[in-house]
Amino acid sequence: MQTPDFLLIGGGIFGLPTAIELRQRGYTVQLINPGRIPHPLASSTDISKVVRMEYGADREYADMAEQAIDGWRAWNALFGETLYHEVGFLLLCRQPMATQAQAFERASYACMNDKGYPPQRHNAQTLAQAYPAFQKGYYQDGFYNPTAGFVEAAYTLKKLKAYAQQLGIEIVEGQTAETLEKENGKVTALRTREGQTFQAGHYIVCAGPNTPYLLPELQPMMRISGHPVFHLQAKESTLFQYPQFTVFAADISNSGWYGFPIHPKEGVIKIARHGTGLTLHPEKDPRVVTAEDEAELRSFLAAALPALTDAPIVYTRRCLYTDTLDGHFWIDRHPRWTNLSVATGGSGHGMKMGPVLGQIIADKVEQGQHRWSDRYDWRSFEGEVIYQEEARSKA
Repeated sequence: MQTPDFLLIGGGIFGLPTAIELRQRGYTVQLINPGRIPHPLASSTDISKVVRMEYGADREYADMAEQAIDGWRAWNALFGETLYHEVGFLLLCRQPMATQAQAFERASYACMNDKGYPPQRHNAQTLAQAYPAFQKGYYQDGFYNPTAGFVEAAYTLKKLKAYAQQLGIEIVEGQTAETLEKENGKVTALRTREGQTFQAGHYIVCAGPNTPYLLPELQPMMRISGHPVFHLQAKESTLFQYPQFTVFAADISNSGWYGFPIHPKEGVIKIARHGTGLTLHPEKDPRVVTAEDEAELRSFLAAALPALTDAPIVYTRRCLYTDTLDGHFWIDRHPRWTNLSVATGGSGHGMKMGPVLGQIIADKVEQGQHRWSDRYDWRSFEGEVIYQEEARSKA
């Protein structure tokens, strides 16, 4: 093809929606990816990812997620399939919600009420009646928001890839970005590990955890962290089917644990941890779930979900987050190279925002701003930096 207007470097949940958005705005677009899409090691590849509006007191993320949910519904309609399963989201509290330990849940509950999504409040008794899989009395408080659920992440990327190709976007798989050649304040070419050269009017790096290695100037601003994911086979499967089991966060800001009902296609229960994780290099370090991770999972299950205490683990993976130090997206034009932009920093919440990410990135590249983009701009960190997502456990 002729030199495209845009080259997207990465075909995950940042790259594909952006490519589609730019193509729908009339641009010519090419996208490269280091392997097939969905790539099995990509952060956005999994059987399921949570979609929720609950972000504590952070109203902007709640508003973004609200718009993303509308976008997920629209993608369901566009593709004629249920990619987004709106089964709701259950937030569980070990202590009464009024206590300091439950500040995230309390602020989320207030925000949902303020936004017009009044959740169903629970106490220990009503939790036991509605969700019998959880250990009776283990969780004292909580609420259920029906406007939430999960998406089939890897399958969504497969559908987005096919749609992008239908729109005329050229997708080149098996090409690993290695070097951006630059001259006179501009990027002149991208060279890949496989020996090919790509040129474009504008380059957008959406390479997930590889982004700070393609652009080393970003390494001080980011940390690549790995988090354990487990798929379990339940013996008492009826306990873990919707509606008596749903997407849940188990005192998440303190424990990190969250999970899903039995997957409609895979037939497994996914349990994962949204915490500190291990600092990893995306290519040099193994992405393995450790014996310590499994022991902590078994301890959690014995206390909270006793029917799963001895459930066979049929699959594990360590999901990589591209964490910015403050926990916010990093979406902006490069301050030095005029035809280079970066879209990264999912920090564990990229997939849920997929339907709005393409719009934000395209607006930022095309117009230099978006109504939600200010705090995602290129920035520097000095002194102590506070990680700002309230749901993220320090466990």
